[in-house]
Amino acid sequence: MQKSSRRMKTTIKKFLTAFLVLFIAASFVGLGVWQLQRAQDMKRSAKAPIDSTVYPLLQKTTPTGILPSESIGKFVATSGHYIATYKAPNQVDGNGRSSDWEVGLLQNETDTAILVIRGLWSERLSSPEIVMATQVEVTGTLMPHQNDDHAANTPQQLSRLDSSVLVGATDPQLFDGFILATSEKSRSGEVARSRITPPKLTAGVPGFYWQHISYVVIWWFMALLVLWLPFYKPNQSRAARKV
Repeated sequence: MQKSSRRMKTTIKKFLTAFLVLFIAASFVGLGVWQLQRAQDMKRSAKAPIDSTVYPLLQKTTPTGILPSESIGKFVATSGHYIATYKAPNQVDGNGRSSDWEVGLLQNETDTAILVIRGLWSERLSSPEIVMATQVEVTGTLMPHQNDDHAANTPQQLSRLDSSVLVGATDPQLFDGFILATSEKSRSGEVARSRITPPKLTAGVPGFYWQHISYVVIWWFMALLVLWLPFYKPNQSRAARKV
């Protein structure tokens, strides 16, 4: 009976050990597959063609929530009139140049508004035909709000490009993010002024391609190591060396 009981315990112990080893190894393999998928997603994202379609603003975002990640960098169009103008100091464009930008708060036909980067602050007087009551059609790149302050926040300037800093200063419901204008049109025609080069957007998958591949190798090596450990007998190896 004792031998039978011992055998049963030994069998159960071996079964549990094998199950634990297989579970840990499968977890490592799964982590490796996940990293491989992220590397492939990053490669596809880098090769994806640029979407040059101009979408209506409300087709890509709404004023009742945060800017969807899939809408970032899309070209959008909207219309309305500017109800306020602000200075955004120490902004950096896609070429790495730091300058002060002119930001207009565009109220749409509905009781909503969105920040629009019109151009350089130094050229704010270059389009005198655009006044507060002028109907303007704006086309540009939809960008996410900034998280870091670039200057002090005052009634005339924005500390960062983020509509949340204006929540208590304006009545219309504000969109998250902002439009980096590439063109403005009024009844007088195209507004001629230099535009800001869009900052370079990073891939949706964090990290680098070869970094993810290195993680694949590490996780799969760990899986092989776990599978090998139950067969490693250090005492037998020492005994063999003594003989």
